[in-house]
Amino acid sequence: MPAVRVLRAALVAASAAALTVGLASSASAATAGRTVTDGGQSYTLSLTAPNALPAAGSNVSVSGSGYNPDQGVYVGLCAVPAGVNTSDPSTWNNKPTPCLGGQDESGTTGASHWVNSDWYWLSPSNSSPYTESGGRGSFTASIHVKAKISDTVTCGQSGVTCAIVTRADHYDSADRKYDVYVPVTFS
Repeated sequence: MPAVRVLRAALVAASAAALTVGLASSASAATAGRTVTDGGQSYTLSLTAPNALPAAGSNVSVSGSGYNPDQGVYVGLCAVPAGVNTSDPSTWNNKPTPCLGGQDESGTTGASHWVNSDWYWLSPSNSSPYTESGGRGSFTASIHVKAKISDTVTCGQSGVTCAIVTRADHYDSADRKYDVYVPVTFS
């Protein structure tokens, strides 16, 4: 009997390990980062998001840290612009667009989230303030993503690559300092 128990325990442990590996790979995430200087202060930004998603759509949790709490950002899924290499911040000179849900200030699509410490209360359904500590801002946001960004743009088709990004909000939409890209693929 003890041999049967040992064998059974080994099978349970092996099954649990296989399940854990399967869950870890399906829930894997990637982190991207960038250091910027804004108003004489340096911020090391980091954004973490899943790197593989179902094409039909899903809600995902995205987190960021090291942001300037005085600069609002949008978090969303966008097509990577021509000329941008998501591994090279020196190329992040073009606004990430188009984005799923556009600049969703009203929060009707759930496809983006607005993070800012001053005006988040204007759009309570899709915005929140930074969690501030030591002059840095962090956040966690839930957004809804799917492969089809618009009627003419689908991630993974016709050379379109996509990423979950942060970008400066509508109060400073031409500022590229707060762009951070985590590339994603859809199955």
